[in-house]
Amino acid sequence: MPKLPYADNGLDRGGSRRADERWISGLLSEQATVIIPMWRDNCLTDGADRVRQCAPEAADLLAACGQPVFLGVRAEGAVFAADLSELDEPAALSIAGATAAADIRALFAGLSGPDAAALAYAKGMLRWHREQRFCGACGGTTEAGHGGHQRTCQGCGRLLFPRIEPAVITLVTAPPERGREDRCLLARHRGAKPGSFATLAGFVEIGESFEDAVRREVAEETGVTVSEVSYLGSQPWPFPSGIMIGFRSRALTEAIDVDGDELEEARWFTRDQARAANVGQRRDSIEHYLIEGWLSEGD
Repeated sequence: MPKLPYADNGLDRGGSRRADERWISGLLSEQATVIIPMWRDNCLTDGADRVRQCAPEAADLLAACGQPVFLGVRAEGAVFAADLSELDEPAALSIAGATAAADIRALFAGLSGPDAAALAYAKGMLRWHREQRFCGACGGTTEAGHGGHQRTCQGCGRLLFPRIEPAVITLVTAPPERGREDRCLLARHRGAKPGSFATLAGFVEIGESFEDAVRREVAEETGVTVSEVSYLGSQPWPFPSGIMIGFRSRALTEAIDVDGDELEEARWFTRDQARAANVGQRRDSIEHYLIEGWLSEGD
C-alpha cells in the first residue's frame, strides 16, 4: 500500500526537546519558522485557496492565540500552529491576513502530501487543547506545556496527553465460489443519499483487538460473519482525533441483515458493479486504497 494521505508530514516532532522552553522560544524567534493559524478546525486561506502561514513576528497573532503549539521541524524550519477560535471569523481572518476559512478535506486536492498531513496534525492538536481545558479527575483548570504536547491540571497535578481514537475500516470479500465473480460487501449508511455505498468501519472498544473489532462491527451492522482478517495499513485521521486501521476480511456467510441503526442497506458488489457505483472516490481516505486495491486485482 502506498503512503496514505495525512500520514507523512515530514516533521521531526522533537519529542526529546520540546519540554525545553528555551528551545521552543528560540525556534519562535527564528525567521525561518512558520505559524499555521486555524479557526474552529478550519484552515485560513487567501483568495486562491492557498493556506495562510504567518511569520513568528506576527505579534497580533501570538497575542490572540496565546502560546502556539509546536508541530515539529522541517529542513526549511520549525512549524507551529495557532488557534484563533476564541475570535469571531472576521477578526480571525483579519489577524491572519486571510480571506476565508475552509476545511482541510475541501482543500486536499491542491495540497502537497506533507502540507496536508501537517494541517491535519495541527487541526487535531488544536482541537485537543480546546477540549482539555479542565481536568476530568478534579475539574481543575489545565495549562499547556512541552510545546503544547502536554497539559497539567493546576488542581491535582494530573498530566494530560493528546489521545487518539482508533477505528477499524475493512473491505469484506465474499466466500470464494467456483464459477462466480469475486464480490465485496458495501453499505449505505443512515442519512447517506441513495446509491452512496461505502466500506464498513467502527471504533475499537476497550479490551478488544483490532481484528475482533472488525469481526464485531461487520456482524453488528450487516449480520455477516467474518473469519480471516488481514491488516493492510493505517492512516492518521485527526478529524478530530482518530486513526484508521485498514483491513481486508473474508466472510464466512453471505446472508445480510442490516442493523437499521447505522445502516440503511448493504449488498454484495462485483468489481464492475462497484466501479459503476463510484465507491471510494474520496482520494484522501484509506477507503479509496482499500477499494482500489481490490478492484485492481481483477484487471
